[in-house]
This record gives sequence, C-alpha cells and structure tokens, in this order.
Amino acid sequence: MASTPSRDGIALVGFDADDTLWRSQDYFDAAQAQFEQILSAYVDLDDVLQRLYDYEARNIAIFGYGVKGMALSMVEAAVEITEARISAQDLHRIVGLAKELLRHPVEVLDGVRDAVEAVAAEYPVVLITKGDLFHQEAKVRDSGLADLFRRIEVVSEKDPPTYARLLEEFQVPAGRFLMVGNSLRSDIAPVLALGGWGVHVPYHTTWAHEAGAQVEAGQARMRTIEAIGALPQVVRELDALAAA
Repeated sequence: MASTPSRDGIALVGFDADDTLWRSQDYFDAAQAQFEQILSAYVDLDDVLQRLYDYEARNIAIFGYGVKGMALSMVEAAVEITEARISAQDLHRIVGLAKELLRHPVEVLDGVRDAVEAVAAEYPVVLITKGDLFHQEAKVRDSGLADLFRRIEVVSEKDPPTYARLLEEFQVPAGRFLMVGNSLRSDIAPVLALGGWGVHVPYHTTWAHEAGAQVEAGQARMRTIEAIGALPQVVRELDALAAA
C-alpha cells in the first residue's frame, strides 16, 4: 500500500462493488424470474424461489458466491423440485441463464465515478468485493473504475476475519478504516465489529442472503445515505469523528 495520511482519522476507505458501484442484483432477480417461469410447467410456484434460495445458501460453502454457484444450485434445485421430471432442454435453458448473467454489461450507477474520484482525492481507496474471481475481475475491468483504486481484492467471504486479515496487510488499524457498501451483512456489520467505520448505501433490491444483518440503532460509527453523491461529505464527517 502507498502511504496513508499521517494525522489521526480515516486512513483508508474501502468500497464494495456489486450494487454499490454498478448494477448486479437486478440481473440475478431477472434470472430467478425466468427460472421460476421454466419450472412453472412442472410444479406449483408457491415456494420455488424460497427453495432455490435454500439450495444456494447450503451450497455457498461448496461453490462460493457468484453466478457459477447460483447456476449449479439452479440445476440441482430444478431436478429436485420437479422430482427429476425436468427435460434436458429446460436444464439447458437454465445453464443459458447463467451464461447471460456472465455476459451482462457492467452498468456503473449514476454519480459513482464522481463520488469515488472525490473520495480518492482525499483518502487512499481500495475495492473489496466477493464472488467468482474471473467474473469479478472482468467486471472491474469493464467498469472503467479500476484506475481509481490502489488495490483490488476479490475475497471468498466478507466477515470480520477477512477484514482483519486485509487490514493487517494494509497496515491500517480498524479504527482508521471506513467501508462503503450496500450490504449491512457483508460491508458494514463486520467492519463495525472490528471497531471500524461504515457508510451504508442501500440498493433498491437485495439478495435474501445479504438481508439478514442488523446494526444497532444510533450506531455512531455508521451513516446511511440514499445517494452516492452525498458520500464525500459524509466521509469527511466520519473522518472528523475518528480523529476526535
């Protein structure tokens, strides 16, 4: 890592990628809707998406996060839910959904580049994302944002041990690290647990697996903003609190 500010306060700002910098969950939601449509020829639809999520949640430890893990879970769920009645043609359609997800364009969210550039002008910034390494690297490249970050880290999980390991590598104490992201579970709660700071930028849709975390009301080391354009000022405010 390059040198960080010598004064007290925020020394490093981390950014999440999917649904913080660019659209992602929208494409997954669309794929799940098509999956539901495919299975509608075989079964009642009352609990198809919940059962798919159950397979995904169980398989994370085996397949990891990302499109490929979702695709394998879709195939497994389709076979089980239809009691193996699903046709090879429809299984092929499900695999096609995954290929479409891997090829979808990277759509940077409005105001993101300006906000990241403004923060990067005052603080070192890094990108910390989880998922399939190949796919995440491709999205970072295609986003046109890679040049803004001093380091780009693709991790298998975003939990307190992972952040602690990264901060040790960065040589930044948790109390001087701020994370920006849309997921309380992956971006905010683990960093707060270590004594760091967080800016939550909610996205309009969230994967069920990311929706389960709770952060104590009135948490002084966290802010929630509705628009990314507010980020530079909020980072400055939290920086002042961290330095106090």
